[in-house]
Amino acid sequence: MRIISGRFKGRRFDPPSNITARPTTDFAKESLFNLINNEIDIEGITALDLFSGTGSISYELASRDALHITAIEMSEKHISYIRKMCADLKIDNIRVMRQDVFRYLSSTQTSFDLIFADPPYQLENINDIPDYVFRHNHLNPDGLLIVEHGAKTSFENHPNFVNHRNYGNVHFSFFKLKD
Repeated sequence: MRIISGRFKGRRFDPPSNITARPTTDFAKESLFNLINNEIDIEGITALDLFSGTGSISYELASRDALHITAIEMSEKHISYIRKMCADLKIDNIRVMRQDVFRYLSSTQTSFDLIFADPPYQLENINDIPDYVFRHNHLNPDGLLIVEHGAKTSFENHPNFVNHRNYGNVHFSFFKLKD
C-alpha cells in the first residue's frame, strides 16, 4: 500500500499480518481522491475516518494537508498500527479513538467537511451510516460523506445520495446535504 499524493507521496506501508482490515486498494483510493479533489479542497478541512482499519485514508488526508482528522476504529491492533504510522510519519493531526462508530456518531457534537466510512461490507446496519451522519448534523454545509461498500449495497434511494462510482469490487456512494 502507498500514499498517493501530498507531502508523503509514494511512501509505502505494509500493515502486519494480524491486521484484519480490508484496506481500500491503491487504484480505488487514487480514483476516490481524484473525485474528492473535484468536490472540495482538502487543504485545511476537518475529516472523519470511520472504520479506519489501517489508517490509509487518514494518512492520505494528512499528506494532503487536512487540518484535523478523527479516526474511529474498534480494533486495538489497528489503533496501535495507526499510532505507530503517525509516529513514523510525524503526523500530529490525526486523533485516533477506540469506539463503536454508531456510538460515536450518536454522542459527538462535532461536524466535519469530509466523512469517509469504510465499514465491513457485510455489516448488518451499513445502510444506517448516512442516517446517523445526517440525523446528528455531522456534515458541514458543502461537506461530503463517502461510504465504501460492496456491490450488494445500494444507497441510491437515500435522500442525500448524489453519486455512485465503482472500481472493480470497490463501490463508493457520495452524499451531500440537500436543501
